[in-house]
Amino acid sequence: MALQGATLFVAAALLPVFATAQTATQTATQTAAQEDLFRTTSEAGIRGGKLVIAQRSEPRTLNPVIAIDQNALGINARLQADLIHINRATQKTEPALARSWTVSKDGTVFTLKLRRGLRFSDGQPFDADDVLFSFQMYLDEKVHSSQRDLMIISGKAVKVEKLDAFTVRFTFPSPYSAAERVFDGLAILPRHLLEKDYQEGKIGQAWTLSTPPEKIAGLGAFRLKQVVPGDRVVLERNPYYWKVDGKGQRLPYLDELTFIVVPTQDAQVIRFQAGDSQIISSLSADNYATLEAEEKTRHFKMYDAGPGLEYNFLMFNLNSDTEGRLPEVARKQKWFRDVRFREAVSAAIDRASIIRLVYRNRAAALATHVSPGNKGWFDSSIAVPAHSVSHARDLLRAAGFSWKGDNTLIDSTGQPVEFTILVGSSNTQRAQIATLVQNDLKAVGISAHVVPMEIRSATDRVLNTHDYDAIVMGLVSGDADPTPDMNVLVSSGQTHLWHLGEKAPATPWEAELDELMQKQLVTLNYQQRKKIYDRVQEVLAQQLPMVYLASPDILVGAQENLGNFHPAIIEQYTFWNAEELFWHPPAGKK
Repeated sequence: MALQGATLFVAAALLPVFATAQTATQTATQTAAQEDLFRTTSEAGIRGGKLVIAQRSEPRTLNPVIAIDQNALGINARLQADLIHINRATQKTEPALARSWTVSKDGTVFTLKLRRGLRFSDGQPFDADDVLFSFQMYLDEKVHSSQRDLMIISGKAVKVEKLDAFTVRFTFPSPYSAAERVFDGLAILPRHLLEKDYQEGKIGQAWTLSTPPEKIAGLGAFRLKQVVPGDRVVLERNPYYWKVDGKGQRLPYLDELTFIVVPTQDAQVIRFQAGDSQIISSLSADNYATLEAEEKTRHFKMYDAGPGLEYNFLMFNLNSDTEGRLPEVARKQKWFRDVRFREAVSAAIDRASIIRLVYRNRAAALATHVSPGNKGWFDSSIAVPAHSVSHARDLLRAAGFSWKGDNTLIDSTGQPVEFTILVGSSNTQRAQIATLVQNDLKAVGISAHVVPMEIRSATDRVLNTHDYDAIVMGLVSGDADPTPDMNVLVSSGQTHLWHLGEKAPATPWEAELDELMQKQLVTLNYQQRKKIYDRVQEVLAQQLPMVYLASPDILVGAQENLGNFHPAIIEQYTFWNAEELFWHPPAGKK
């Protein structure tokens, strides 16, 4: 789901479902109806063949209602389909199960026309009752679906109504700028298979990895064939899929799509080199360089898709619950809360060295959380902070700091400026960033100590105990659209990391961020909304609640004869268009 991560955590009433049992006559009539198919514009391919993709772990579930891990989301997206889809290449919405839609003048009412004649992968027909059933589950507070928060606006739930068998109306409580994008990733599920589980309160236990494949169906390009626990998930072509290419061939082209479990990136590289898998993604710059040198001899092609939606940063602890409980942290927070101190640290950091040494120049230096890869929302007028030791010293001097004879920075009470920087021990690149930051800060007299820590422990300190000084970490925006970042930027957000649990904005600039993010949420005109979000980026660049550092490029690879392979910067980076992937014949063969 592209808008994964948006947050508006409030209660909502359950929606009524106006579904009735389908009769055998209705089923036969719909099956005979003309299929309303989607015609793609990509290169027409050749049917047949198999594709193997390595993942770090198996999916936790095959149930889209409760899935949250990326592996589950990626596989489920191949098995299921949504009403309106975000094309990962263009980053724009396009028709999916809804062939068209209209929007009321005030932007609150969406009327969707569904495709006729479609069938689930088990051959059963699809209509508006399946849509209402699916949204009833997503909105049911007892189900605890992560998608629910996307459909709560101004404290109220989206209202869903069936106008006829192939027309559905969605009424939002107020204008919602990201409304079209909300539908992306919200799988429309088969009422005929899941209604009993839902009525019995067992939907959370449905569609596990042990569920027989014939008991799982969807409207996606593939259907489940086999699960080997801890080893692989095998999908096969869905014969009822609703897309065709320019020649009228029904998609997908591939006979099978297999996801194998390979726990480490180094092991994934070895499997890719051996041809055991044909796609590889989320590569480090070092592994990318290794594979790039072997392109010709091993017959694969590497792709640098440019900066993605990930942003890495140094963050200081600005939480207000440390006084008396964590006295050493609280003492240092007097430095951290002075924006001049944060500006000085930012100026002292040599981002160009981070890009060169950590990412081998396959990354972008950042001024805010929005990378230049996010072309629709990036504010190019905000300059990346220049590396300047002299400017950093001027800022520190203005903030009341001074230096002892050995270049040790001291505060106004004569205490040396010394703090720790946590970093997840499993992320080599962030550990390298932390070490470079440590060295840069020495030039201005700051003594920073890098403390590698198991990622769950480090995260617990940030989210729960607040027992830390600073940390190098990273986040990935769930979509190019600004809305998913509500979680981070709004003071009440569940991942407002620098100061969690604020009952009210702690500073005037946080209050402005709250106002701006709420305003962009209900502003429907893109140009006006872009100006609002540009201001959001200006505030972040000025106040530096996070000292933004780098956004790595999306580095991926595939066998050279894989057709229609177009890496994207929104998850899933490599197989988002799996229905269009196909194998070109080997050189010299037709």
